[in-house]
Amino acid sequence: NHWVLFAALGVIIGLLTYTLIVGDKGSVDPSSATAMINQRDATVIDVRPAADFAKGHIINAINVPMNGFKKQTAALTRYKEGPVIVNCRSGSQSQAACHVLRKAGFNEVYNLKGGILAWESANLPLTRKKR
Repeated sequence: NHWVLFAALGVIIGLLTYTLIVGDKGSVDPSSATAMINQRDATVIDVRPAADFAKGHIINAINVPMNGFKKQTAALTRYKEGPVIVNCRSGSQSQAACHVLRKAGFNEVYNLKGGILAWESANLPLTRKKR
């Protein structure tokens, strides 16, 4: 009797399954990000506004705000061959920035899962010094 609702349920289950299997493929948690920074010299790109970046950011992070990010990818080409970790406040805006970098030909791009909030929750250090 309710075939439309049943079809909608099928679509929702399919999308959730896809997200669980494929969605986090290019993400790293704060502990994995720390290992990549220390062992593989990963570059950290912070896409938060400059005012938020100034309040505290990951050590040696580069601030490239999301506002106008596409126009500034050319300045990041020297980091194209190595691992790049992109972060924002919660991890959603940085996911879009990761997509832009992948389209620009960056080989290894990772989204910091949970963003700077997860970084702080893991009691990892932040700095206010500019790079």
